Amino acid sequence: QVQLVESGGGLVQAGGSLRLSCAASGRTFTPYTMAWFRQAPGKEREIVARITWGGTSLGYAESVKGRFTISRDNIKNTVYLQMNNLKPEDTAVYYCAAAHGPSNFGSEYSYWGQGTQVTVSS
Repeated sequence: QVQLVESGGGLVQAGGSLRLSCAASGRTFTPYTMAWFRQAPGKEREIVARITWGGTSLGYAESVKGRFTISRDNIKNTVYLQMNNLKPEDTAVYYCAAAHGPSNFGSEYSYWGQGTQVTVSS
């Protein structure tokens, strides 16, 4: 089992920045691909960014490319999402998730955090 706990969400004005953190505990963190998903009210969950265990393979949703950066610290068992130039359409609950391999599909992720709310005001 892997336990994931997100933090860093909040209310920010458009154009502002936030950094989300996801702390992992339990089984070894390193072999997992980590990802951030988000779900806005009335919308389906979508992947925002993912990073493989070595940090060499990154993936981003088109809507966040150039604005968001995913990174991980395998010593601290933590994955981060730096979000810059935030837009109102980025408003959602953001979830951290872990999978055994690189995937953009939520069904491939075995472990999920409880989510953290990000609200961007215009």
